[in-house]
Amino acid sequence: MKLSTQRRMAAELLKVGINRVWIDPEAEEEVAGAITKDDIRRLIKEGVIRARSEVGISRSRAKKRLEQRRKGRRKGPGRRKGAAKARTPKKEAWIRKVRPLRARLRELRDKGLIDEGQYRRLYRMVKGGSFRSKAHMEAYLKERGIAVGG
Repeated sequence: MKLSTQRRMAAELLKVGINRVWIDPEAEEEVAGAITKDDIRRLIKEGVIRARSEVGISRSRAKKRLEQRRKGRRKGPGRRKGAAKARTPKKEAWIRKVRPLRARLRELRDKGLIDEGQYRRLYRMVKGGSFRSKAHMEAYLKERGIAVGG
């Protein structure tokens, strides 16, 4: 049974597209007899004709992916576009390395574990790039018997 005219009128009244108009399969005869917009309005009121809900795009996969990225996943070689030094500039890497080293030196000086002279010498060493990391600096200090505690 062809109900395209009724479907078009219903779409107009429901303010949805033609594909979102649902017509009750049991009441097709009744719908076929509806030839005016008033007839369609009555059928909508009776619930014979309804608008289907809108189909959205699920964000669940996107959310899951974002969660993984927050954990540091999905960063393999296939995902990388720039060189390592473009992804974290040299300067940024340097700052991240040097600040904790200098903070540790200050801490040791303030606790009295190293004197001003040692502090200055180590500070210059840090500036010169002698230490790879805080752990490396700690190992250096331990090796020389400087600042064992703290």
